[in-house]
Amino acid sequence: MNDEDEGWVVATASALLTAEREGPPVEALSVRRPGLSLECAYRVQREVLARRIAHGARIVGHKAGVTSRAMQEQMGVTEPDSGVLLDDMVLPSGSSVAHGALLQPRVEAEIAFRLGRNLAGANVSMQEARAAVKEVFLALEVIDTRYASWRLTVADSIADNASCARAVIGPGVPLHADLDLAAEPLVVSVDGAAAAAGEGRAVLGDPLQALVWLAERLHRYGEGLRAGQLVLAGAVHASLPLTARSVVCARAHHLAPVELRVR
Repeated sequence: MNDEDEGWVVATASALLTAEREGPPVEALSVRRPGLSLECAYRVQREVLARRIAHGARIVGHKAGVTSRAMQEQMGVTEPDSGVLLDDMVLPSGSSVAHGALLQPRVEAEIAFRLGRNLAGANVSMQEARAAVKEVFLALEVIDTRYASWRLTVADSIADNASCARAVIGPGVPLHADLDLAAEPLVVSVDGAAAAAGEGRAVLGDPLQALVWLAERLHRYGEGLRAGQLVLAGAVHASLPLTARSVVCARAHHLAPVELRVR
């Protein structure tokens, strides 16, 4: 990357952070820089994260995004992306978030994992991914965009840390051999009324496949998934608007429910 490109990355990271903290939203990067590559977008993401970490944030996991056909169709993209979870983004079930602290929030239900061992390499198998999982749980991910609208490219989303704002985590259970996550049905309710549903297989055919995809993507940068980290596998349904003074809950047959309150 030349000096001009490096300067653009630094300036763009600053603009995204300012939009999140103070507003207003910024124009999509793909409009400001047509042909924005995924590699450059991930450089912006890493610059933003580096600044947050320099101010005390700590990496606690990763997210795979737009892993389901429903989300890809909603976002108008054809491939997944990934982001990083920081400690100040992760909340336990029953937590509340302030709607006014977000710009254009939406919510989605996901299957998520906590790893018990490292997972890295270019050819990770589904068996290795399953063996690396310590526990599995439901999560409600609050996505948000620092751009003027949700009309984004994959590169736009990547630069904005895959649109991740918060992750509300339910109680975990061990990943037993007979627990078929692909067949696990999730139902999302808002203020007690059913709002969305999907099965685990909506995520790349099996939520564990998101671990494989993430491990392989990170391997290209000499990185990997680490024991103790959280991983969000991606939504099983199209995202829902997150409104103030609402309660969102996700339930499944074999996983404990997770709840988010919006004030």
